[in-house]
Amino acid sequence: MSRVGKRPIPIPAGVTVEISPEAVEAKGPKGTMRQPLPPGIVVEMQDGALHARPRRDDRAMAKFHGLGRSLVANAVTGVSAGFKKELEIVGIGYRAEVVGQRLTLALGYSHPVIFEVPDGIAVAVENQTRLVVTGVDRQAVGQIAADIRSLRKPDPYKQKGIRYTGEVLKKKVGKTGA
Repeated sequence: MSRVGKRPIPIPAGVTVEISPEAVEAKGPKGTMRQPLPPGIVVEMQDGALHARPRRDDRAMAKFHGLGRSLVANAVTGVSAGFKKELEIVGIGYRAEVVGQRLTLALGYSHPVIFEVPDGIAVAVENQTRLVVTGVDRQAVGQIAADIRSLRKPDPYKQKGIRYTGEVLKKKVGKTGA
C-alpha cells in the first residue's frame, strides 16, 4: 500500500463532501470542485475524515492509491483555502495590468502581450510588477502561472523576465571584451 494513500484527509469546517463511486465533489466557501477518482480507488468517510483505499491489494493499485488521495486532498484544500502562485516581472519597462479577465503585459516586445484568463482563475496585479494567480484547482493555478511565465522566461544573462517569487536563477557570465 502507498504511504501517501494511507494518510487520512481531514475535512475543515464549512466544507461538505459528496462521495460517488467515480468522483468526489467538495463544496466550500471558495467554491465547488468535482474530482474524478483514478480507476480502482474507493474513498470512504470515517471519523470525520476521508480515507482512500484500493479495491484490491496489488502493486498496480499502489500508484493510483497515493494519486487518488492527493487529488481528493487538493480538492478539499482548494475549496476551503484555495491555492495561489506569485510571479514577479523584472525588467525596465516591463509591467502588467488586468482588465476583467484579460491580462495585458508589456514585456519588451514591439507589442503588448494579451493573455486571456480562464474562468475559475483570478489574476491580481500589485504595483505593476507582481502578479498573484489564485483559484480552487491546484493544477489549473499552476498551469496558468506557468503559461504566464513562459511569455518571457527569465534570461540567465541579464536576469530579466517573469519568474516565480523566490525563484533562484543561476546568473551566467556574458562575453568578455578583447
